Amino acid sequence: MKKTGVKAFAPATVSNICCGFDILGFPIHGPGDEVIATPRDEPGIRITKITGGKGKLPKETMKNTAGVAGMALLNHLGRTDVGIDLEIRKKMPFGSGMGSSAASAVASVVAINHLLNSPLTKWELLPFAAAGEQIASGGAIHLDNVAPCLLGGMTFNRDNDSFDVHRVYLMPGLYVTLIYPHIEVLTAEARDILSPNVSLKKMTQQAANLGGLILGLGKGDLKLIKRSLKDVVIEPQRAQLIPGFYGAQAAAMECGALGCSISGSGPSMFALSNNSLIAENAAKAMQAVFDKQGIENDVYVSTINMEGAKVC
Repeated sequence: MKKTGVKAFAPATVSNICCGFDILGFPIHGPGDEVIATPRDEPGIRITKITGGKGKLPKETMKNTAGVAGMALLNHLGRTDVGIDLEIRKKMPFGSGMGSSAASAVASVVAINHLLNSPLTKWELLPFAAAGEQIASGGAIHLDNVAPCLLGGMTFNRDNDSFDVHRVYLMPGLYVTLIYPHIEVLTAEARDILSPNVSLKKMTQQAANLGGLILGLGKGDLKLIKRSLKDVVIEPQRAQLIPGFYGAQAAAMECGALGCSISGSGPSMFALSNNSLIAENAAKAMQAVFDKQGIENDVYVSTINMEGAKVC
């Protein structure tokens, strides 16, 4: 084990991506979480400090996504003799639809793995990062934030339980506009409002949109991407949680965005564009909608982050 500390960064992510509910996700550049792992003599993981969490995040190891993920990794490696202190630096809001809980878990396993001289590859770290995210999602395994945050690029989760995750080929030149209105939407609340029943017509359309999106991204077919970036199942149910959602969506589309919808469980929204000018114009237009309602907001314009989490 390295004698000095290691700092890892894990980026914010956009998940669902319209028609890819619990299936698709990608990271952006800019916001994210940092975790510093430092060796100590006493075995086990201790969370010594959390900054940026506004006092709302637990320091108890097995109640924190970073702590749970780190312990899962140590147990797998048979290194329960190892002692590690973790410092968590939250550099993005939680409860925002930007994958905050996933980022802490991912940064934790990346930092600890490096501290232990990298016995596992990034792909092999996925189950342990997911174990941390699992406590934030009520016990279910969801990889649409964890996988892209860790691996970079757009990821496709064919099956969460078996970690059947794949990278989606992306045409070059795509830009993301991500806006976070300062309102709270809890993941549990956003899931509770979803109906367990979907009509055959909507299921078929959603599946067609998902297939069309992946084909369009691979072929560089902008018209197909635009036709496919539509959510006929989840968005209509969750839009009510975001004041001004339809106004912001329309504003982005009028600027020429390929598609615009909810990021994760919300309240953040994303727009996908095929050049930076459209992405920047969409950012201004979406901001204007929330500004008019007196809702503070943060906006980010970025290419898709192809690297994912890293030691820095």
